[in-house]
Amino acid sequence: MLYEYVQQCEFVAVFDADFQPEPDFLLRTVPYLVHNPQIALVQTRWEFGTAGVWRISSIKEAGGWEDRTTVEDMDLAVRAGLKGWKFIYVGNVKVKSELPSNLKAYRRQQHRWTSGAANLFRKMGAEIILTKEVSFWRKLYLLYSFFFVRKVVAHVVPFMLYCVVIPLSVLIPEVSVPVWGVVYVPTTITLLYAIRSPSSLHFIPFWILFENVMSFHRTKATFIGLLELGSVNEWVVTEKIGDPKSTKPVPQILEKPHCRFWDRCTMSEILVAIFLFFCATYNLIYGVDFYFIYIYLQAIAFLIVGTGFCGTFS
Repeated sequence: MLYEYVQQCEFVAVFDADFQPEPDFLLRTVPYLVHNPQIALVQTRWEFGTAGVWRISSIKEAGGWEDRTTVEDMDLAVRAGLKGWKFIYVGNVKVKSELPSNLKAYRRQQHRWTSGAANLFRKMGAEIILTKEVSFWRKLYLLYSFFFVRKVVAHVVPFMLYCVVIPLSVLIPEVSVPVWGVVYVPTTITLLYAIRSPSSLHFIPFWILFENVMSFHRTKATFIGLLELGSVNEWVVTEKIGDPKSTKPVPQILEKPHCRFWDRCTMSEILVAIFLFFCATYNLIYGVDFYFIYIYLQAIAFLIVGTGFCGTFS
C-alpha cells in the first residue's frame, strides 16, 4: 500500500499465493464497489480459501494492514466495520485455492487461524466496546456472535462435550448427560449439511468424528490466543504441492516421501484415544447406557489421526 502506483488506484484485489481466480473475477466484483460508495469489501465465495476486492480508501481509514496477529485480513475487516463501512458477499463468484498437502500442514493452518482469531478478540474487545462510530447492536454482534460464539465457543464446546464431559460421565455417576444432549448437535449438523450438500451425506459421520479430533487442537489454540501464550503468533508456511502446471513432473509432485511411523505420530492425540478407549470399555462393562458406541468411534478417529493414517504421509 506504500508504493507510489497504488495512490492512483481505488480498489485492490487480495488473494493468497495459491489462489486461481477466474479471468472475469474483477468484472463480476468491482461493479458492486463502483455503484455503492459505502461498501468497503466485496467478499466472494471460497472454495478452500477466500478472496475479495477492497476499496483502498477504506483500508487507509481503518489504519492499514496490521501484522499484530496471524489473521491480518480479519483484523482489517473488523477495524473497517468499526468505521461504519459495509461489506457485501457475492456467493456466485468462486475462487479456487489449494488445500494443505498433508495432515501436519492442516493442523498448523488450523492452529494459526484459531489462535489468531482468539488473540484478535483479546486485542480488540475493549476497542469494540469503547468505539462511538457504530451502534450498540453492531458491537453486540461483533463481541458475542462473531467473536465469542464463532471463534471461542464453536471450538471449545464440541471438544469439552464429546471428548471430556461425556467420557467422564461414564466414570463418575454423579455426572449425568441426557441422551438428547448427546445426539442433538451431530443430528442438527447432519441435517444442515444434508440440505446444503445432499450428495456428500455419506461423509457426514466421518466428518463429525474428524472435526471432533480437530476441535482438540482448536481448543488448545483458542486458549493460546486468548492468553497470548508463546506460539500465538507462530507463522509456519502451510505445505502445499504447488502449481500442477509447473515444469515439475506430476509423479514427482505426488510421490509420498518415506516417513517413519513414529515421526508421523502425534502423541497428544494418541493419549486422548487411550483415554477414550478406557472410558468406552468401562461403559461397556459397567454402564447402563450405550455411550460406548460413540466413544469407541471417537477413540478410533483419534487413533487413526494420531498415528498418521489419515491423509498423506509426510
